[in-house]
Formats: sequence, structure tokens, C-alpha cells
Amino acid sequence: QVQLVESGGGLVQAEGSLRLSCAASGSIFRFNRMGWYRQAPGQQRELVAFITSGGKTNYADSVKGRFTISRDNAKNTLYLQMNSLKPEDTAVYYCNAFIIMPVGPSDYWGQGTQVTVSS
Repeated sequence: QVQLVESGGGLVQAEGSLRLSCAASGSIFRFNRMGWYRQAPGQQRELVAFITSGGKTNYADSVKGRFTISRDNAKNTLYLQMNSLKPEDTAVYYCNAFIIMPVGPSDYWGQGTQVTVSS
């Protein structure tokens, strides 16, 4: 069973920075893709960024140029560096791991970490 534990959320002023971490149980190298999603109150969960096992990254238009996703396979940890934060970035941020296995694809989620950006 895969466990993902996020940390690093908190309260920050607009234009500030935060770095989220997602620690995985076991090697993250096996995951085809890992990513960060967020969900604001009353909104659907949306993709923020993902990174493939080959290192390819993809970002939502709303965070391009401000957020950077990275992974440290040696530490089994996924990161999201968030700069120039805006109040509209306020949400619960979730770590996701996606893997394709012989029996089919599987998604794993962390419990989420709250990010609040004040104006």
C-alpha cells in the first residue's frame, strides 16, 4: 500500500513563497507520474503540476512561471516550490502518484495540506 504524506502548507502573504513536500512510502521511481492538485472551497479539484518518471513537467496555465515541481528519487519525495503566491492560490493541496501495473492503472492520494494566501 502506498502512503503519501504532504507537508509545508501554511499561511503566507501575497507575493510570498512556500515549498510543499510529499513523502512517499517506498521508492517513487516506480511511479509513472507524480503531481500536485488543489481544491478550493466550493471548487473542483484541479491539476496544478505533474512530473513524469522521465522528468517531463507540465503546469496549469495559472501557475506557470511561479511554481516549480521536482522530485528527489533518493529521498522518495516530491516537491512544489510556490513563488509569487496570490490569494487565488488558496486551497488544499494534494499529492498524487500514478502508476500503471499489469493489473491496470492506480492512483494514490495524500491527505492534503492547506495553503492560505492573504492579500
